[in-house]
Formats: sequence, structure tokens, C-alpha cells
Amino acid sequence: MENYIVSARKYRPQTFETVVGQQALTQTLQNAIRQNHLAHAYLFCGPRGVGKTTCARIFAKTINNNEPGSEWNIHELDAASNNSVEDIRSLIDQVRIPPQAGKYSVYIIDEVHMLSAGAFNALLKTLEEPPSYAIFILATTEKHKVLPTILSRCQVYDFNRITVPDIIAHLQKVAANEGITVSEEALNVVAQKADGGLRDALSIFDQLVAFCGATITYERTIEVLNVLNADYYFQLVEAALRHDVTTALLLFNDVLNHGFDAAHFVTGFAQHLRDVLVSKDPQTLPLLETGEAIRARYGEQAKLCAPTWLFQALDILNTCDINYRTARNKRLTVELALVKLCQLGVPQNIPQSSPQPAPQPRAQSTPNTPNTPSTSSTSKPAAPSIPKIPSIGLGIGKKKEEPETGTPSPVTGTPSPVTAPENRPFTADQLKDAWVGLGQSRKEELRLKELIMNYTPSLVDAVTAEIQMPNPWQMDEMKKALPGLLSQLRQSLHNNELSIRLVLAEYDAEQMAFTADEKYAVMAEQNPALAQLKERLDLQID
Repeated sequence: MENYIVSARKYRPQTFETVVGQQALTQTLQNAIRQNHLAHAYLFCGPRGVGKTTCARIFAKTINNNEPGSEWNIHELDAASNNSVEDIRSLIDQVRIPPQAGKYSVYIIDEVHMLSAGAFNALLKTLEEPPSYAIFILATTEKHKVLPTILSRCQVYDFNRITVPDIIAHLQKVAANEGITVSEEALNVVAQKADGGLRDALSIFDQLVAFCGATITYERTIEVLNVLNADYYFQLVEAALRHDVTTALLLFNDVLNHGFDAAHFVTGFAQHLRDVLVSKDPQTLPLLETGEAIRARYGEQAKLCAPTWLFQALDILNTCDINYRTARNKRLTVELALVKLCQLGVPQNIPQSSPQPAPQPRAQSTPNTPNTPSTSSTSKPAAPSIPKIPSIGLGIGKKKEEPETGTPSPVTGTPSPVTAPENRPFTADQLKDAWVGLGQSRKEELRLKELIMNYTPSLVDAVTAEIQMPNPWQMDEMKKALPGLLSQLRQSLHNNELSIRLVLAEYDAEQMAFTADEKYAVMAEQNPALAQLKERLDLQID
């Protein structure tokens, strides 16, 4: 029985021509060898599995013309486990020994960013002026962790992520060589899962072969890799375009029932919409890293989606992704995003299925309406009634000559009723929630936030609210901010008839304590022990 060799080793490139996805880089190295312009130190950097160590080995063999015994001139050091000063000193001792066969000794240090600061310093001098026969090749996945003094002594080669089409093409060759039938859709999933690393793609391919045998299908691939079927995303877009909320929610529920995380669903759906967007323009089509079969399906759906719709949908999903981490009800957060997607393009002001009753005219006196204080500080209203706005108050949202039952139409000039279809009714709780939301959004305007949170409007009638302010100074501050706040409230509550008036609250002068003696008298009346304490300690009121 033959020993099994994994595909990543079995199909590891042995020449520059067989390296996948790094044509410009390999061509540069070949030209340098051909012209005998060899540097004494190279730095190969890039993501995992893109061919850094492979190219280093091919380079080392090529400069020695693949002479017999030249493989003994290749010395590899794993800096992840040999990162001390002693390890580098041992390497430097080896550098002093010239090659016994071939022209060059090549020292490959993998994961060089893992070397300690002392090890880097020990390597510096030798790296700058090595013997003529010594060439260093440093490889790393984290270039930013390599000391600048090391970088300045090396020729730096940046390896690219291997594209999805390149990975698919290479896997097709491997599958043909192994006698395995595999669909392009399945290879597309493997390539996406590998995230630009060919070694990872080959490892995933071996996993699929172990599970599926000689025939690999798309359905078995997503089952093995636990990848969400792209059909869900295509169906969700179709449901959103039909404004079909029910289908969208049922599809999301099916996704959850299959054990997929909602956060991954959101990011995957956003990626899908991004792919649909880039499929709309031939100039951006190269940004779509998929196989030809999937590319055609994206192109068909792109014809159905307007660019504006895609922009708004991506914004909704991006907001959902941001809010998901802090949301208490995470499922509801995603479901609300799907509902918003299905509502895109639907007119926001939809008439009610049944007409709403018109609000009754504002009564002059109601038993449940609180007193509205007047501007006088010496008299109180005799009964709980709602008087006219005092001169110091401010009415926002209606002209003085405007009738209370509606506002003039911008077209005909005739009053439109308060319960017009474009104006939705709202409750006192909804008004309060919207008002508090305005306050919480003023994170940088602390003074205004304090005013909003401390003084909440109360409904007087269906479309009129009132805010009682304690003093003229705070009232002036609220006057300046109220027009903008009212505009946002109208938009939030979907009612352009909303108006807010400011009223200076009335206080009983007899109950006000301004001086220190007055304050002490009130406190002593509420707590007689305070007077005893003052007498015992002979305290003075300041």
C-alpha cells in the first residue's frame, strides 16, 4: 500500500513556471538569476500559503544550477521555534563554512518576524556584509514586525493573495490528474474558503475527496465545509425586490435552523449584495472573484437591482452589522434589517386600511389635563384648564392665523385635516420615546442633552405638545434648539402637523426658599433634629 501524500506536498511547485498566481514576482527572480544580479539578502512577505518558502527553495536550487549535492547548500531555520540569540549565532557559524558543492549557500529563515530583538541585532552585521557565497532569504507573514534596519538590508518581494480564478484553475488540474470529478461551483466555494491561500485550498480539497470520493458536488461541499448556501442570498434579494417580508423572515429562520450564526449571515449577505453591485458594470466586473458559472448568475440578478436600491440595502446591512454586537435581541436586529430591505421602494405614507377618526376639537377644560401656569408669579389658575399660550411662550409649527384643525395645502391653499393619510397619529409614549432619543443622540452637546432629558413635552391634543420650563434662561436655550428638534420629531413620528409650545412654569413665591435662612427653615421644618444639632454645636447659617 502506497504512503498517502497530501496534495499540498504532492503538487508543490518545483520550478518557477509551476508557481501559481505570482507571475510578475517569479519573472523578476528569473531575470535576476539570468543576468547574475543577485542580492545578498531577500525578504519574501505575504499571506500564508501563497508560495514564499516554495519560491525560496526554487530560487536556491536555480542559482546552483540544480547541481548534484547542491541541496546540502540550502539551510532552513524556523524562527518561530529558534528565535534566540544562540540560534542566530549558530547560524552565523555555519555561514563561515563555504559550500562543498555548488556556488552558493542559501539560508532560509522562515517566520523571521518571530526573532527576538537580540537575535535581530546578532543577525544585522552578517546580513549586511555576508561572504560572497552566502545568500539570505527571509520569509514572513507580518512584514510590519520586522525591524527597519533588517528591511533596509534586503530586497523586499511582496507576494499577492492568489485569486479565486487561479485557485479554481489549479484545483481543476489536480482533480483531472487524480481522476476526480468536481463541479466549478464546488471549487468556487473551496477557493472562497481558502481566502487567497493555495495551500489551504489543497487541504480543503483533500478533505472533500475523503468525504465525497471521486465525485464532488456543490451540495456535498457546502455540507462538509458548513458554508451557507448562496441560494439563500439569491432568494432573499428576490423576496426583497417583491417586498415579500414573510418569505425573507422564513428564509432567515431556515438559516438559523441549520445552525448558522446570524452575524455570519449578515456579513455574507452584505458580501453577496456587493458582488451583485460590481456585476452591474463591466469595468468593476474584475472585482468579482468567482467562477464563470456563478458570475453569470450574479449578472442576471444585477439586471433586476437598481444601483440606488443596492446602495441603500448595503447601508442597512452595514448598520445591522455594527449594531449586532451590542444588541440584546440579536435575532430581532437582523429581522428588522430584513424588513427594512423589503420596504425599500415602498411609499412611506401609505393610507390606512380603515379611516382613522378625526380628533375632537381641543377642549377648554378637561378633568385629566394639568394646569398650565401663567407668567404671573402671584396668582394661580382657579380650575384645571388649558388657557391660551401666554406671551412668554413660543408656539412652533403653526402660524397664529392658522386654524387648529389643519394646515393649508401647498397646492390649493385649503386646510388639510390633521388626520390626512400622510400624517400618522401618535401616542404620548411614542412622543416621549422620540424626544428621549433626540437627547441621547446629542453626545457632544451636553447642555442641550441635559435640557432635553430633563424637560419632556406632554400632549395637549392630538398634534400639540407643551414643555414647561422653570426659568427664562433655560427657556431661551430651548427656543434656539426647538425648530431643529421639532423637524426631527416630525420625521420620526411621521406627522408634519406636530407643534410644540414652550411655557414658563409658575411657582408659588411663598414656597420658594432663596436665602440661606429660608433654606434652613424649610430643612428644619422637615427634620426637627437638624435644629437640635445646630443648637448643640452652636452653628451659624452662612
